Amino acid sequence: MQEIWTEKYRPKTLADVAGQAEIVGRLRGYVKTRNMPHLLFSGRPGTGKTTCAIALARDFYGEGWGQSFLELNASDERKLEVVRTKIKEYARTASLGGVEFKIIFLDEADQLTNDAQSALRRMMEQYSRGTRFILSCNYSSKIIEPIQSRCALFRFRPLGKDDARGLLGRIAKSESLEVSEGAMESLLRMSEGDLRRCVTVLQSAAATTTKVDEQVIFEISSLAKPEEVKEMVRLALSGDFNGSRKKLDQLLVYDGVSPEDLVKQLHRSIFDLPGVADKDKVDIVDKVGEVEFRMTEGSNPRIQLETILAFMVGRAQK
Repeated sequence: MQEIWTEKYRPKTLADVAGQAEIVGRLRGYVKTRNMPHLLFSGRPGTGKTTCAIALARDFYGEGWGQSFLELNASDERKLEVVRTKIKEYARTASLGGVEFKIIFLDEADQLTNDAQSALRRMMEQYSRGTRFILSCNYSSKIIEPIQSRCALFRFRPLGKDDARGLLGRIAKSESLEVSEGAMESLLRMSEGDLRRCVTVLQSAAATTTKVDEQVIFEISSLAKPEEVKEMVRLALSGDFNGSRKKLDQLLVYDGVSPEDLVKQLHRSIFDLPGVADKDKVDIVDKVGEVEFRMTEGSNPRIQLETILAFMVGRAQK
């Protein structure tokens, strides 16, 4: 059975973790002293929060790490009953790994309701002698202050391009893939620091060919080529609404790009527009944000995207 690459190539120990050198150093210090406080991992998806939590448990407990490590996803189990039952029952049992405490890893903890967080805070106090909590979230501001004050905070930054390129290169070599420089750059650009997404797209590409080029990456990821998006914007800013609308048709209908992804790509392309005043860029970004909000509220995506193009055409004709 084919293994998912994000798990196959997940670092087994903290020493194997790419990037996040400062965080890894602090975590290895906990392993050395055989003790640690409750931890709060904050950062964007794919930056290594889950990887570091599992690697920390492996370094603490060795081969039997799974017996003293409980992983839960708060976005799936948000209710107060979960905190009061599953976590509470596990926290009451003794550690079996030769360490005085067990670890409960609560992923996406910012999805917990306030009532559930309050209950969790009480259990963090009650069972602190035999249990340590690692909470993972995208936004630490969504964690209530009483929990934040009981945790050591670690802010995970997006992996640098050199580190990400090195890891992807090792995976490609291990899987006997030829990845072109253009494909590698496209992977790094589209991921925006989310290494998990890079690896997933690369595995999908490998299912179709052993020679991965830029075209394959865009087909697999269903994203538009940056030059195609810039051409659509250029036509709109030159006052050619019909031309930009035809380009929009091509991207949505023939290339199969999702409207949500296209809005995000539009946002990124605006900052690279040559010959456009900063004030105009600000106004366009503001319009893109308004349109994205309307789309999330259920408005017709096609109409909303055409609204952006019409707005840019209007700016060109002033």
